[in-house]
Amino acid sequence: MLDNIEVFTQSSIRVKSGVGTIYVDPFRMKEESHDADYVLITHDHYDHFSIEDIHKVIKDTTIIVVPARMEDDAKEFEHEVGGIVTVKPGVYKEISGLEIETIPAYNTVKPFHPRRAEWVGYILRVEGKRIYIAGDTGLTKEAKQVRCDIALVPVGGTYTMDTKRAAELINTIRPEYVIPTHYGSIVGKQSDGQTFAALVKSPVKVVEKIQYFD
Repeated sequence: MLDNIEVFTQSSIRVKSGVGTIYVDPFRMKEESHDADYVLITHDHYDHFSIEDIHKVIKDTTIIVVPARMEDDAKEFEHEVGGIVTVKPGVYKEISGLEIETIPAYNTVKPFHPRRAEWVGYILRVEGKRIYIAGDTGLTKEAKQVRCDIALVPVGGTYTMDTKRAAELINTIRPEYVIPTHYGSIVGKQSDGQTFAALVKSPVKVVEKIQYFD
């Protein structure tokens, strides 16, 4: 499953699975692939909800999933895709064969992602694995309760957890693998992935996958 996960820039993620190709927060896409069966959006900031980049990956059968407060924003695409689904934090949903859970994503000590906005991270249940894509979040009590096999977590600081807090989270939830995201372009340094890896305790394995830092 690990080989089927790609991270492009920032937190732009593609997961290929038996139920389809899943994008989360496509951003600064280099190609127009139009291969998305699902596009999951964590929140409405420009580097996560990029209309230009969503247009590059959708096709006429794509299902777009957004936080409930983004329903009006998502209507931009209603005539171009197969459907739009809204979610709130803390729910389980099955969407055309894709099983997801939503985890609250918010800052605890910073103002950028307030809890009241009801933004989310996602757990994808695919290929018998639980893949946690945290979105822009701090070190929250809900994140510490996640059970997953693979975690993708922000490490760049400023708007999210920094390397130290992200490592604290991973050392608490102990997935088999963790992939650092959200560093090396808009926020954080290109070396943050290595800094984070040095703080993560065995037996968790850290895999760096970001392809682009521009």
